[in-house]
Amino acid sequence: MSTSPSSKRQACLELFTGWGKGSSSAARVAHVETQEDLERTVMSAHESSTPILARGLGRSYGDAAQCAGGILLDCTALDRVIEADFDAGLLRVEAGISLDAVLRLVVPRGWFVPVTPGTRQVTVGGAIAADVHGKNHHRDGGFGAHVERLALVTGHGRIELSPKGEPELYWATVGAMGLTGAIAEATVRLRPIETALMVVDTDRTADLEQCMAQLAAGDDRYRYSVAWVDCVARGRHLGRAVISRGDHARLADLSPRQELHALKYRARVPFDLSVTPPINLVSPAAIAAWNGLWYRKAPTQRAGELQSIASFFHPLDAIGSWNRLYGPRGFTQYQLVVPFGAEATVRKVIESLQRAGVSSSLAVLKRFGVADPAPLSFPIAGWTLALDLPLDRPDIGLILDEIDDLVADAGGRVYLAKDGRLRPELFDAMYPRAKEWLATRERLGLDETFVSDLSRRLRALQS
Repeated sequence: MSTSPSSKRQACLELFTGWGKGSSSAARVAHVETQEDLERTVMSAHESSTPILARGLGRSYGDAAQCAGGILLDCTALDRVIEADFDAGLLRVEAGISLDAVLRLVVPRGWFVPVTPGTRQVTVGGAIAADVHGKNHHRDGGFGAHVERLALVTGHGRIELSPKGEPELYWATVGAMGLTGAIAEATVRLRPIETALMVVDTDRTADLEQCMAQLAAGDDRYRYSVAWVDCVARGRHLGRAVISRGDHARLADLSPRQELHALKYRARVPFDLSVTPPINLVSPAAIAAWNGLWYRKAPTQRAGELQSIASFFHPLDAIGSWNRLYGPRGFTQYQLVVPFGAEATVRKVIESLQRAGVSSSLAVLKRFGVADPAPLSFPIAGWTLALDLPLDRPDIGLILDEIDDLVADAGGRVYLAKDGRLRPELFDAMYPRAKEWLATRERLGLDETFVSDLSRRLRALQS
């Protein structure tokens, strides 16, 4: 069998972490440059029983994109646009292209990605593998619901999948964190837009209950909804929030002068934090001061404000390597979802963190719509809360273990793309369809090929 060009560059081990920098492991790296190169490298690993995993831009927070002792496929060179049909709103791209590159291409032509997470620095392959969600899940579902077809590279070769043609295998790949194979390319349905601006309504709420009530009441009126929640405020102000809701601005929303630049896409150039400070700079005192300032700064109510796409969807992208603010110990973004009817659990989680003296530097609350058919996809119909928590406390693991129990008891789960510490005994309770997914994966014969540190830790994801 011929040797792929990348196999010559697999000798040296490199150390990898997730975006949260909470844990690290070493793997060999295969820098694949073409889809044929990808197929040869995967086939070689399969024949030698070497664990392998695809990795994109490294934005999964925990250990989902790590493969200790195996091979990590650096897929970022697979970034070509293969075909763009702007009449039909279809974009066929290689899996290593970033959402940032996609937006720069499609927005000036009157299109938008169907779903975007809080950063545009993720690859299309990663967006499918994590079934990323955005502020519009209550209306449009996750990223996997908007893919026409994809090409999956396994140890047995290349498979073409679609939700209509191969639904079982397709949905087994969506949300599976790369454990069924390496995505080589995908065709994505785009959303038509008239301008590169958002028209946004802002509401400030006094407590968590008022925030939840307003979010629920706006499901039918707003495509995009999100709430910043103050998890430091206590008593009657617990969970006070600033809600931002809106949709893509139409030409009718703009002045004649603004219409001249209607589809000009302005992506922020990040100020890059090039050095990790020796300590966590996001202290509880700083968080409390910032939260108070941010809440008071927000208007009680404001309607029809025009914002840029970057400001509304990706504010943190303005700071490159912002994860370094948490110092050498890093942080975790703990994201949970609980079903509708379990609203009390969201309050209990915030109260548990307050009792433990743990401050979340960023807390975001959203509503999810109906779950898609993917067995390992994170969203279920309910409330999702994402919390940025520093890992510089020795007892943080025990604190989060207690919160895991609250979430599991409520019928909820944590997001695998952000997890780096979930106890394996809770995984089956949180993801009851995992055995179904594992059976599908084994029928493909992939049980010993695609492996991650996450799958080893959770064990239920390994045969």
